[in-house]
Amino acid sequence: MKRGLSAFAVLAFTSYSLGSAAGEGMWRPSQIPAIAGDLKKMGLEIDPRSLTDLTAHPMNAVISLGGCSASFVSTQGLIVTNHHCALGSIQYNSKSGRNLIEDGFLARSLDQELQAAPGTRVFVTEEFRDVTREVTQGLEGLTGAERFAKLESRRKGLIAQCEKTPGYRCQVSSYHGGLQFSLIRQLGIRDVRLVYAPASGIGKFGGEIDNWMWPRHTGDFAFLRAYVDAAGRPADFSPENRPFRPTHHLRVAQGDLDEGDFVMVAGYPGVTNRYRTAAEVENMFRQGYPLRIKVYGEWLGAIQAASQGRNQAEIAYASLRAGLENVLKNNRGMLDGFDKGDMLQRKKALESELSSWIQASPQRRERYGAAMSKLDQMLAESHRTAEADFLYRLAGRSDLLQAARQLYQLALEKRRPDAERNSAFQERNWATIRQGLERIDRRFDAKVDRAAWKTLILAYHRLPAGSRVEAYDRLMGLRAGSEPGEDLERRLDDLYSKTDLMRSERRMEMMEWSLEQMKASSDSFIQLAAALYESDRERVRRTRRREGSLQQLRPQYMQALIEFLEGKGRQVYPDANGTLRITYGKVRGYSPRDGVDYTPFTSAHGIVAKDTGQEPFNTPQAALSALRQGRFGAYSDPDLGSLAINFLSDVDTTGGNSGSPTLNSKGELIGLLFDGNYESMIADWDFMPEITRSIHVDIRYVLWLMDDVDKARHLLEEMGLRHSGSETRVGGEPSN
Repeated sequence: MKRGLSAFAVLAFTSYSLGSAAGEGMWRPSQIPAIAGDLKKMGLEIDPRSLTDLTAHPMNAVISLGGCSASFVSTQGLIVTNHHCALGSIQYNSKSGRNLIEDGFLARSLDQELQAAPGTRVFVTEEFRDVTREVTQGLEGLTGAERFAKLESRRKGLIAQCEKTPGYRCQVSSYHGGLQFSLIRQLGIRDVRLVYAPASGIGKFGGEIDNWMWPRHTGDFAFLRAYVDAAGRPADFSPENRPFRPTHHLRVAQGDLDEGDFVMVAGYPGVTNRYRTAAEVENMFRQGYPLRIKVYGEWLGAIQAASQGRNQAEIAYASLRAGLENVLKNNRGMLDGFDKGDMLQRKKALESELSSWIQASPQRRERYGAAMSKLDQMLAESHRTAEADFLYRLAGRSDLLQAARQLYQLALEKRRPDAERNSAFQERNWATIRQGLERIDRRFDAKVDRAAWKTLILAYHRLPAGSRVEAYDRLMGLRAGSEPGEDLERRLDDLYSKTDLMRSERRMEMMEWSLEQMKASSDSFIQLAAALYESDRERVRRTRRREGSLQQLRPQYMQALIEFLEGKGRQVYPDANGTLRITYGKVRGYSPRDGVDYTPFTSAHGIVAKDTGQEPFNTPQAALSALRQGRFGAYSDPDLGSLAINFLSDVDTTGGNSGSPTLNSKGELIGLLFDGNYESMIADWDFMPEITRSIHVDIRYVLWLMDDVDKARHLLEEMGLRHSGSETRVGGEPSN
């Protein structure tokens, strides 16, 4: 193997997936015409071209929550998503004596709906525009730092021009490692309210035990509502605001869902890494994931120990605990899949084939060879510091230190013209900063924060002294060659006893401070942030130099890859990057190992069998009694002879797709995607069509709970459904 070509080790494209693999691909709407034939062959009944129009049905109804996906399901801005996507807002509105996480919540009128957690947003994507030329032209010959600065400046300019229309939020996203850029224009709705969430015994049924597992029986759904001002424009929360009227909303499907039926998911998948090099894969699976598992496990343990038996602290950290538990199980599953599979070997084999392809052409050797060698070098440099970079970031994970750093840099950035500021601190983001600082009140406990931060500091201190940050060590009382002890304890005591950042009004006041006020502050955490700033800024400079160089090299790598794969007749979809995508496949079970065959549906019988009355298998009594009675009426699945709860499909999804609407061949709502199977965890790196599956909550289970258990029939009517006990029927016409 030639070192200069090792950067070509990429996708988990096995011999079978170089052809058309059912389910594989997170496709941009603009790519749909190229795969229209396969969509129709798979069973899509609507015109595939309709999926390219973001102002039309059904795509205009699919929305982002900024980390999760969702969809409009009524003309009054009603939104359906996952319970775990709304958990932050459920937690924010919970307190001792009113635990909405455990008990659930239902607003029976608009005036009972609760303000979502500060910073909650609804983004309605209306336009994609290719801006590759505007972003990349004339960058040849620039250094890494110069290239990074120029790209950042051009992105900010495009965004500023796009956001001249009030109410819109714009972003410039890159695809294929920076080979292509799109300007994305979204309506940004700022007033979002909690409407309905089932009790945790439904929304989190099975908890961490069942997470990423099949068979599954979880009612992972919740409803929100988007509000705008009287003129129909996005506005901050106000009692005077009215429900948003979307141009289009999804219609709930009629009829049954069967194995082999066509399904399609539209949403905002977060990040996949299928185009990473063999060296990157090996570094992440040999070092990155094992390190995360160790440190995140220690972090979670510290939170649990410090909050145990303290009800308000347990509520405050419920969302963070759930997130850490999910990451831990995901990362362990990643390692399990890697150890059992042959992904790395297949990548290296593909690399050998790519090497032969490049060497066969003098033009390709000239075009790609040198760039690939440089990319190898840059990645090797990044890998050498990856562990230290990761642990230093975690060593700053006190809520109070994060707030202090943010406030200090905001004061510094305000001295510059807005266009020259770090993009995170431009005026367009001040509301987001303010709301993040407000959220601390409901998600903070000093005892828990201190215990968790100390645990992360100790993890960082395990690094060799030469890999640590001298300024941080000095300021935190960490000494080379000795274990942190009383010096660290005294330093933590000093920090937590001499700060005002635990007070919301003080944090809001500090947002208006000048740099001079910050520097003169006696607040312990502000002083720490100020003392770390220069050291941190130099680290940022080094990172930007490296990123600027990678932004030059990765596009060349991706261009070569695309040319190679398209020569084999392969349509190449980009890695997920949080932008709108479409994936499709069929309702389909799987066999994870010899002698085990999983059918694609679970039923009410499984809930009754699993229920122990103890968390996490503690279905609320009213729902459990109704499930035992088995009177499901129109919601019953004739093949199951029961109520369908969850189902499997072979669509290609990842984190960020949570809450995505699952649609049938007519573009109608049949469920919500909320998880993947254990064997699919490695799908962020390696899609395997025979075992990679997505898990969806069946819309019939959602409707039955709304109708027969929680009596949310006013919401059913709003969604265009007629009800009579378990005899709900779809009424009205679909949104077109």
